[in-house]
Amino acid sequence: MPEFNRASFPTTRMRRVRMQAFSRDLVQENQLVTSDLLMPIFVTSGNEQEAIASMPGISRIPLKDLANEVKEIQSLGIKAVALFPAGDAEKSADASAAFDDNSLIQQAIRIIKKTCPDLGVMSDGALDPYTLSGQDGLTDEQGKVLNDETVAVLVKQALSHANAGTDIFAPSDMMDGRIGAIRTALDAAGYQDIILLAYSAKYASNFYGPFRDAVKSATHLGKQNKLSYQMNPANSDEALHEVALDLQEGADMVMVKPGLPYLDIVARVKDTFKVPTVVYHVSGEYAMIKAASEKGYLDERAVVMETMLAFKRAGADIIITYFAKQVAKWLKDES
Repeated sequence: MPEFNRASFPTTRMRRVRMQAFSRDLVQENQLVTSDLLMPIFVTSGNEQEAIASMPGISRIPLKDLANEVKEIQSLGIKAVALFPAGDAEKSADASAAFDDNSLIQQAIRIIKKTCPDLGVMSDGALDPYTLSGQDGLTDEQGKVLNDETVAVLVKQALSHANAGTDIFAPSDMMDGRIGAIRTALDAAGYQDIILLAYSAKYASNFYGPFRDAVKSATHLGKQNKLSYQMNPANSDEALHEVALDLQEGADMVMVKPGLPYLDIVARVKDTFKVPTVVYHVSGEYAMIKAASEKGYLDERAVVMETMLAFKRAGADIIITYFAKQVAKWLKDES
């Protein structure tokens, strides 16, 4: 070994606490726990589970299997699920199936609350599963997405979901003013305890492709886009404006979507508002990790757990991820 002058070396050595596992654990700044996770479920009116090709390991779950699915989820320590209709809903110009008390999601809510009363249920507020256009709102003859007319339908949808027993109504449509209108309607109807989770910073992202396959909306949307209401990926300050408006209108929690490409937005939202902040680790992010892992390019478990910690480090309180069940199992293995 070459000679060296020890006196010239630093007295402060950052590696000291990294040398052993116990000291690394003692100084770890962020911790991931199962209660941070929320599991999405795609519900179908069919009779069999349908594997989603673009999301390996995820299936559309029929109503008849839903009770067993949520029992497993709850047994893993996960506290809540998010429901999405898997493309079976009746589609119409007025999206009336969205607020039909016997629609798929309303049935799913009732099944879950009967089976696992203490499991939280988040139901999605958007019209894309119910419109002929595949847009999140009603459209006119020229294809323009109509804001105020859409909000009126979202209010009906929120009341229908509340009547079915949802715990969290989560408008994902990005229409202006919908949080205030929904909050007012829920309170007036006696549903003042329903939590409103606003998709406040939902970007017009290219990472949603597998989700649109899962809910079978891609074919209806066709070559259209959602740029007139979802956010421009180039914008950051605008996200803070959106969050501020939703909080003023009565949102209890706010969401940033997608996840990893928008960690800066998660951090800015949390630092600025100090409110419960949710991040959605979306389908495209899930599919990329799965694809790279299946090729042997990445260690799935290591990369997923690192990703979850990145969300926590950025400030997320809740992580919606298709890996939730698997992460819960891994955390149990580590305990």
